[in-house]
Formats: sequence, structure tokens, C-alpha cells
Amino acid sequence: MAQPLVRVLLGLALVVVLALALLWTFQRRLVFVPDTTPVAAAGVVLPGGEDVRLRTADGLELGAWFVRPPGGDPAATVLVAGGNGGNRAGRAPLAAKLAQAGLAVLLPDYRGYGGNPGDPSEAGLALDVRAAYRFLVEDRRVPAGRILFYGESLGSAVVTELALEHPPAGLLLRSPFADLAAVAAEIHPYLPVRLLLRDRFPVRDEVTRLRVPSVVVLGTRDSIVPPAQSRDVAAAASARLVEIPGADHNDPVLLDGPEIVDAVLSLVPR
Repeated sequence: MAQPLVRVLLGLALVVVLALALLWTFQRRLVFVPDTTPVAAAGVVLPGGEDVRLRTADGLELGAWFVRPPGGDPAATVLVAGGNGGNRAGRAPLAAKLAQAGLAVLLPDYRGYGGNPGDPSEAGLALDVRAAYRFLVEDRRVPAGRILFYGESLGSAVVTELALEHPPAGLLLRSPFADLAAVAAEIHPYLPVRLLLRDRFPVRDEVTRLRVPSVVVLGTRDSIVPPAQSRDVAAAASARLVEIPGADHNDPVLLDGPEIVDAVLSLVPR
């Protein structure tokens, strides 16, 4: 009886090892969910929008949209870092409302998103957002003191890491998580995610090192990023906290609602 039992146990162990190996290999397909479809010309989707190209330090050329406010110089320029899904077309309504409020906006797409080349990763997104920042300060001559960072969900991690090197005039984090493992553990509590994850995105730890005006916006019924994690980030950053009652992660009010626009405007340097 012992030998059949041993064979069963060995078979189960092999299945577990194979499953973990597959998860290690393909985990980024679960973390990053890009819409790879090439986007339309900026002016078709975003009135007054301009198609621009960003060059990363590792040689990729990424598409992005830039829009200025109608009828005057911008009060500030917002660099928007999107979440883990979609592409910049889904953030066009936010950019349009910010432009109407008197701000310029840069909407970049990460590598692998919106028809861009490359495969997304934590290190890759860090290079991508730096290319966006360089475009603003070098190509468009935007003073660093007039740039705001806006991070949506996973994008909160992207701009927080950038802010450590290039502190902005203000930082808005929408639905930030404490770190990637913390939010992954909520979704997959049965997996040893802290051992398996290749990308970390340690938002909470990094915001403690920042000294910039910050706002955290969350929806109280967020089903993807637990509101408690966003509150934890806000406390660690000494940020102003804006809670939108009843809002889930991808509800329109959290994408481009008036509370979002007002929160961005509250960070504009006076």
C-alpha cells in the first residue's frame, strides 16, 4: 500500500510544481492586461489632441497623446499613468475634462499597450514613464515645478516611483494599492504570491520617502483594490484623502468624475 501512496503524493507534488512554474512564467499576463489595438489619431478621439512619440532609454518608441487647454497657457501639465488594462483611448475623457479646466495633459501608453512595441514589466514601465517625463521637460520645456503626476491604480505605483527621482508639484494617486503582492493576495489568497511575484510595485513603502503635496482618491466599494489599502497609502504619504461613496474601481465617477478633476486642480501650484 505504501508504494501507491508514494506515487500519488509524488504525482500531486509534480502537479503543484508545474502549476507554480506556469504561474511564474506567465504571471505578467495576469498582472498586465493591455488593449494592444492601435489607437486612432489623437484629434479624432481628443479635441485638440496631438500625436507625439516618446523614446525610452532602452530604445523603444512609444505612442502618446498631448493636449493643451483651449485659449491660453496651462496652469499646470498633468502626466497621466494608466492602470493595468486598456490603453490611452480610455483615458481621453479625463484628459478632455482636465484640458477644459485649464490644464495640459500627456497621455502616454506603456510598452505593449495601444499598439506600442515591447512587453510590460515593472522595470519597463519605469523606463516608459521616464520617457514621458523627459518629453515634457526637454521637448516641451515644461518647468518641473508645473508638472503634476496622476496615477490610476497600478499607475499609482508607476508615478510614485518616478516621483522619488523627479518630485512633481503634486501627486494624485487614484485607487492605489499598498504593493502588488498585497492586492494579489486579496484576489488569490490560496497562492504564495509574495514568493512568486516578479514585479513588486511597493507604493506604500515609497510614498513614505516623498515630500510632495499629495491626494489619494478611492471608491468605498472598490472590488479590486481594497479601500483599506488606499487609506493606508494615504496615511503613509500624509496625503489628503478623498473618498467617493459607493464607487467601484472602474465606475465612471472614478475615471473622470468631477471629484477627480477637482482633486487634480487642488494640486495646481498657486
